[in-house]
Amino acid sequence: MSLRKSSLAPGWYPQNSEEITHFLSEFDRVAGSTRAAVAPHAGWSYSGRIAARAASLLDRVADTLAIIGGHLPAGRKPLFAMEDAVWTPLGNMAVDTELRAAMLSETAGEGDRSRDNTVEVLLPMARFFLPDASLLWMRLPSEISSFEAGKALAAVARGQGRRLAVLASADLTHYGPGYGFAPKGVGPEALRWVREVNDRRFIEAVGSGDPALVLERAGADSSSCSAGAVLGAMGFAQAMGAGKARLLEYGTSADAEKPPPPGSFVGYAAFAF
Repeated sequence: MSLRKSSLAPGWYPQNSEEITHFLSEFDRVAGSTRAAVAPHAGWSYSGRIAARAASLLDRVADTLAIIGGHLPAGRKPLFAMEDAVWTPLGNMAVDTELRAAMLSETAGEGDRSRDNTVEVLLPMARFFLPDASLLWMRLPSEISSFEAGKALAAVARGQGRRLAVLASADLTHYGPGYGFAPKGVGPEALRWVREVNDRRFIEAVGSGDPALVLERAGADSSSCSAGAVLGAMGFAQAMGAGKARLLEYGTSADAEKPPPPGSFVGYAAFAF
């Protein structure tokens, strides 16, 4: 059996089961039934609580959980973990190889050999909240075809008799000199603009259910690093009749910093369909 091991440095998320259980237990009060959600993918000290809000609502009796990552520009092929299982501090998660094979064919995808946080940082949450589910690890590019890939994922899962849940992984505006994007300078006004204007426009686009608007906002406003993942969840949700996304929680990495606001920060949002 081939096993995909962790590629992230210590500090992204807890490395032992006791810390993970302590962190996530407060979210484990209600059995989730949501078929699709969106969560941020920064280190847990910054966005872990927001991500847990989304992950905890996922369908607890799903056979397979598809975690859709991003960080892929338009023109790239979808990427899939090609191992038989992935490592988490709570134990290994088996990969749904049958579903993966079908989606590789549907999307003309390739193996994911990159070191990337968008899927891995959510794996301990997946293992905690859906301990009996298998995994589909995939990453989608920021183009409209990813919305169609989400619809295809729903059709393939239905054809294979899978009860599938989807967790998309995306952050919002990466703002400041550290990210090469600071149209409002630095300081409190810049943070207010990101919260109330730039990220708000992307959040409203996701809530509209219009994939073209989501892609437009992400590109024109530099308001999401992984719009393709969001589009995949939207396509899946639409195909499943799950309705539009609702915002669960919003925050920024500045919330974890002491004042004054840092020069560079990132926006985070959790959605459920």
